[in-house]
Amino acid sequence: MSLRIAALLAMAGVTVVAAGCVVEQPAPPRRVVYMAPPPPPTVEVIAPQPPPVEVVEEIPPPRPGYIWARGYWHWNGARYVAVRGHWEAMRPGYHYVHPHWEHGQGGWHFRAGVWIAG
Repeated sequence: MSLRIAALLAMAGVTVVAAGCVVEQPAPPRRVVYMAPPPPPTVEVIAPQPPPVEVVEEIPPPRPGYIWARGYWHWNGARYVAVRGHWEAMRPGYHYVHPHWEHGQGGWHFRAGVWIAG
């Protein structure tokens, strides 16, 4: 019986020693791929009638480093709703084009306020 226990202990010892001898290969280097985010979805707003002349709002005093983006008329599908102006942080090398409506094919087209280089 003691021979059996000795054999079992020897087998356990060999298993413990052999288990520590496993060499694991390093993982291959990860390739990082940077992708630009998809452009935001655009919605073409077309109104059947011209917007009112202007949004009447009190323009606040100038604020350093910002430009006042004028209010505009928003078409909600049934009528125009006034949207108040807001501050836009200045962007060096760009100029701001205020939101406006243009008459075109199919009615009046809304052009959102954007920063343009130059």
